[in-house]
Amino acid sequence: MILAYESMQFNQDEHKLINMNLHEIVKTSDGSDTVFQKELGEHYHSTFGAVQESLHVFINSGLRYCNKTSLTIFEVGFGTGLNAYLTISESFTNEKSIRYITVEKYPLSQEIWKSLNYPEIMKDTNQLYFKNIHEAPWNQEISITTNFSFLKLSSDLTLLDFSALPPFDLIYYDAFSPEKQPELWETQLFKNLADHCLQDAIIVTYCAKGAVRRSLKDAGFIPERLPGPPGKREMLRATKSI
Repeated sequence: MILAYESMQFNQDEHKLINMNLHEIVKTSDGSDTVFQKELGEHYHSTFGAVQESLHVFINSGLRYCNKTSLTIFEVGFGTGLNAYLTISESFTNEKSIRYITVEKYPLSQEIWKSLNYPEIMKDTNQLYFKNIHEAPWNQEISITTNFSFLKLSSDLTLLDFSALPPFDLIYYDAFSPEKQPELWETQLFKNLADHCLQDAIIVTYCAKGAVRRSLKDAGFIPERLPGPPGKREMLRATKSI
């Protein structure tokens, strides 16, 4: 079933004007770009390596750990589009059929995302896919490839109506840190996500703080600490338990 969210309103031009003044592209240690959000004072990815971090946390510890060949992924924070782009590549490598749903309240401007170097450094993945996910219409599910459908939602996660979405097999939790966006790391929000997950669904995040681990546990997940990506000692993966 193809999903559409016609009731949601989104002004691309308004966000573009805002974002042009708030973001700066920064080169990370593995040669890939990230974006620095000036207002929050935080990077979208690790400065020790943007691609390395996304591969380690979301692809290796999440998608490759999930043994399903057909799954629905929900991403919190579309951001630069890196996680989605890497997932498209992985869907070819491991022949997975993926419905990818992502939510973003403040999208990057075209000026910023077109300047990111992911298509140039990921030479094995069609560069058009990166362009396609950024130019995809908001709130309308489209097919990027024959085995990868994509739905980009313009919404505040705390206000999102999950009932219209398919249940999740895997969650990429890539919000800004709890220090910067504490409302996105509350137990009730994790509970809302858990309630919309299939049994044994997985959530992965770069954040390994004790408070986040406890919130995941209280929400109905079984969390485990894993070795983190370069520059970070630990990360979290949690499995739905109830």
